[in-house]
Amino acid sequence: MTRTQRSSRRAGYFCYATVLMLASSCGSEGDNNSGPVGNEAQDTVETGMPTVDDPAATETAVDITNAILAGVSSDCADYADTYVSTVTDVNRNMGFGGDLRVTITDDHCVFRSNAIPNHDFNDGDHSFVTATTTQSVTYQVPRTPVVAGAPTALSLRTDNAIFLNGVKLDLLAAGCFGVGDGRIGCFEMGAPFRYDPMAATANFGTDSHNAHTQPDGTYHYHGNPNAMFAKDGSASPVIGFAADGFPVYGTYIRDGDGVRKVTSSYAVRSGSRQAARGIDPGGPFDGTFVDDYEYIEGSGDLDACNGMTVEGAYGYYVTDAYPWVLGCLKGTPDPSFDK
Repeated sequence: MTRTQRSSRRAGYFCYATVLMLASSCGSEGDNNSGPVGNEAQDTVETGMPTVDDPAATETAVDITNAILAGVSSDCADYADTYVSTVTDVNRNMGFGGDLRVTITDDHCVFRSNAIPNHDFNDGDHSFVTATTTQSVTYQVPRTPVVAGAPTALSLRTDNAIFLNGVKLDLLAAGCFGVGDGRIGCFEMGAPFRYDPMAATANFGTDSHNAHTQPDGTYHYHGNPNAMFAKDGSASPVIGFAADGFPVYGTYIRDGDGVRKVTSSYAVRSGSRQAARGIDPGGPFDGTFVDDYEYIEGSGDLDACNGMTVEGAYGYYVTDAYPWVLGCLKGTPDPSFDK
């Protein structure tokens, strides 16, 4: 495919809102980010871009800085392109360049990213404990995902999804009550009282995008990225793909003639916690731990994996309540998501 063909194809996708779309394209919101701020940020911009075979890809890359997406295709191949962004680590006043390359094979989509988001980050009350660093990560997802015989439970050994800004979703915390300081070191999946990083009481040092860094500096989300999809009364687009290949949508769905937020089928248990394995945090169930929740079939829109089938296509949804994005995986995760 020639560069002209790629540019023409991309322009059509953006203007007709069938796949990834910039907030500023076709006369929408415009570029409201700021790239680097301050002299230090302007002088120091990290890119960490992965190596690609097509030098022309960089020249025709799509700038998705603060992009609001519009694509609804469940075929990951429709998002194949090269995407870049210019963003700022706010608390460290340091500029970064995001880079995501999506390519396709006969049966998979390959995501190569430097793990830098398309929005400013580290804007909380306190700076991340570990500074964000560029990475070189590769994930692949099947173009035609298949529902497995039984759901796959989430695991600390597997990343959950890759978003269309090149940042991964990693929902589970490696912290449990009674293990070290409660923030890390709890790697046994059956351990009781695992903290939910999205809980109001968690204090995991996340920024306004429900994200922070791992010990190696990898930026990752624990829930709603608060980016990439609009909150203006329109149905949400695809914002990423789970490890099993099924798409991840934003929060808003069509309901008759209107649009509303999709609802989870999980709820906080009633009563108080009981000791398990000799560990007892006490107190009533309040959502501090993932153990505090139970799935109640039919109580919301979504199934136990936080997904549903619409017009024959299964997908996961970002929700305002637990499990936030995924409760499990409906299909089989690709080995490329193994940590």
